[in-house]
Amino acid sequence: MSDECCGAERSASAKSPVSLTRVPRQSAAPSCGCCDHDEPSAAGLDESRECARPVADDGDACCGPNPAPLFGASKDDDEEAVRPPWWRDLALLPSAISGAALVAGYGLQWSGLGTAATVLHWVALLSGAYTFVPGTLLRLIHGRIGVGLLMTIAAVGAVILGHVGEAAALAFLFSLSEALEDRAMDRAKEGLRALLSLIPDTARVERNGAEETIPVARIRELDLLVVGAGDRVATDGVVAQGRSSLDTSAVTGESIPVSVEPGDQVLAGSVNGSGTLLIEATADGRDNSLTQIVALVEQAHAKKGERARLADRIARPLVPAVLIIAALIAVFGFIVGDPGLWIERALVVLVAASPCAMAIAVPVTVISAIGSASKYGVVIKSGQAFEQLGTISTVALDKTGTLTRGEPQVVEVASNQYPEQELLAFAAALETSSSHPLAAAITAASPEAPAGRDIEEDAGHGLSGTAGITKVRVGNTRWLDPGEYGEAAERMAAQGITVVAVETDGAIAGLIGVRDELRPESAQTIAMLDAMGIATVMLTGDNPRTAHALAAQAGISDVKAGQLPRDKAEAVASLASKGPTAMVGDGINDTPALATATVGIAMGAKGSAAAIESADVAFTGDDLRLIPAALAHARRGRRIMTVNIGLALAIIVTLFPLALFGVLGLAGVVLVHEVAEVLVILNGIRAAQRPAAQTAPEPDKTA
Repeated sequence: MSDECCGAERSASAKSPVSLTRVPRQSAAPSCGCCDHDEPSAAGLDESRECARPVADDGDACCGPNPAPLFGASKDDDEEAVRPPWWRDLALLPSAISGAALVAGYGLQWSGLGTAATVLHWVALLSGAYTFVPGTLLRLIHGRIGVGLLMTIAAVGAVILGHVGEAAALAFLFSLSEALEDRAMDRAKEGLRALLSLIPDTARVERNGAEETIPVARIRELDLLVVGAGDRVATDGVVAQGRSSLDTSAVTGESIPVSVEPGDQVLAGSVNGSGTLLIEATADGRDNSLTQIVALVEQAHAKKGERARLADRIARPLVPAVLIIAALIAVFGFIVGDPGLWIERALVVLVAASPCAMAIAVPVTVISAIGSASKYGVVIKSGQAFEQLGTISTVALDKTGTLTRGEPQVVEVASNQYPEQELLAFAAALETSSSHPLAAAITAASPEAPAGRDIEEDAGHGLSGTAGITKVRVGNTRWLDPGEYGEAAERMAAQGITVVAVETDGAIAGLIGVRDELRPESAQTIAMLDAMGIATVMLTGDNPRTAHALAAQAGISDVKAGQLPRDKAEAVASLASKGPTAMVGDGINDTPALATATVGIAMGAKGSAAAIESADVAFTGDDLRLIPAALAHARRGRRIMTVNIGLALAIIVTLFPLALFGVLGLAGVVLVHEVAEVLVILNGIRAAQRPAAQTAPEPDKTA
């Protein structure tokens, strides 16, 4: 059947469940977002990185290589195992030593053993300072001033003034907050490591008629993989031999096993249910859908959200401003003749105004939330995308392949002359030679139909040929007059059904109705979005009648039909000018709109590589209910970020005057400030929790 036979929308994308493997590899190496590391590294997933996380190792707003990594820290996140429980985590050892020595020192001091107490306080000071002072000095050499510098100066000043205990407390609490932040970041990454753990270490490969076991990293495209019952698929591929069902729940979130046979594509990490499959690899062992999902998520570590950058913008000028104010306070002390008192207050002000809580408030939240989202099939590429996802007020959805299955099906047959299957067999006899999507639907409805002969195509109209001894023509109603079936043709068209007319021996024999059916969860998804106060719009290249019929079933009232890719982009731009807008699509023709939207969302499991690359968010499954789930998750994370930034600012505003006028001394300010910082981190970790499922009425079965 010719492309113009029905006027139905055809996605330009070559739908493939392993299309994620075709995303050009981008650097997963994080950038600091504030210095000369902003350009992505060319390093791949297997290479070490200088900037291992969005926040510097010493809590600075600007990051850089740390010459003194924490005990037990790994330089390569990809090779790092999941961190052990905190009581066995060597990365906490410096802080643990510092804290134990500090407490013991105060105990000895209260017992009157001053010399022993001072020794222990020095141990506490050096152990805590080890985690941030070396990196701070290196950054200072490179002209980068950060929070660590304030802490270092305050600690040195306290020692000069003879307050070694207070300096030790400062070093301990700051190092502890840094260690807790490290654990928060690593906890957020465990979801990504869990994804990679779905890939087995070895795979069975058939070569030259013999079977051998090789490391997965050595798998190359076109290798033949032997996957037995219960085995995980090592990389993406196409079934070459055998039939089975695959459990893809760990990869796509779909709970129902997927039946596969020769020619079907399979995803890395899927579990073979029964039988043995021979799979031809379509991706290398280290460059498949799972590794690409991880690469996309790790890009979030290379970017910070809008508010994270705001925190950095506040922190960077604040640090030199605080240094200047502290210097002026010290000078004032010399003017009034009491330099000792005012120098001490200047040091306390340095600690009170340190923006370290602000510097870590947002990144911890963003990384926790992004890592959590990846566990239920939502891959958010950047912190900025996560930020913007929480502001969305309108969602524009493509029709074909997004709201619908993307697989046309025969939904109705009308004939007064032939039984349903016989009419389908006449049409299928001709359609077996066509690659048109509607042809696939008709042949699938009559798989046993013998192939016709003498088949010819009339471009823009349909096909003609012979089925058995019967002359048959199949095409659109512009070519073949539906005659007595005219009313049925109008009714089908009004319901969004594409009408295919069938003629036998020169007389109209009946009609076949084909439609790309809505996904079963489409109406429920729209209802969930409505309940959240989010407007929905359908964008489609299909004809208005079909578009409005399907939109009505889904519960969408705003429909823009007959849209070319450029039209979709312009429509999304118009919507975005009125409020933050997300575009959900899956095809190459959706890429301009995905790139134009405030947030582009790609239906990842079957989406084209171009769509996934253009989008800010990708789903590893096809369940549309991931849309409201992702939006609810982002909204909750945004609320947590707002609280964190407010708390960080409140700490500075409150402690600054208390320190300036001597209400709080160095020890009090250190305690309040650093405990509050720990609270900010713990609050940020809450973003990893998935919000309660949204409820909505079940789809109307009679719609």
